[in-house]
Amino acid sequence: MRRRLRKSGSDRSVHGVCGGIAEYFGISSFLVRLLFLFVMSGFYYLYHFIKYSPRFAENFVISERSRI
Repeated sequence: MRRRLRKSGSDRSVHGVCGGIAEYFGISSFLVRLLFLFVMSGFYYLYHFIKYSPRFAENFVISERSRI
């Protein structure tokens, strides 16, 4: 029978989602939360790297007229 991915009933931090993932894979819920933190911060830095890179900055040049 296939195992099902479910929210944890005992590890309720973040509504049991990280605890359920940890129970499914048999690892600590702390490691799942730490991995989630690193992945989300990586996406945050990647987003800002792309947003403020010089390649895309030329599309957002402020005209002389708007500086008044």
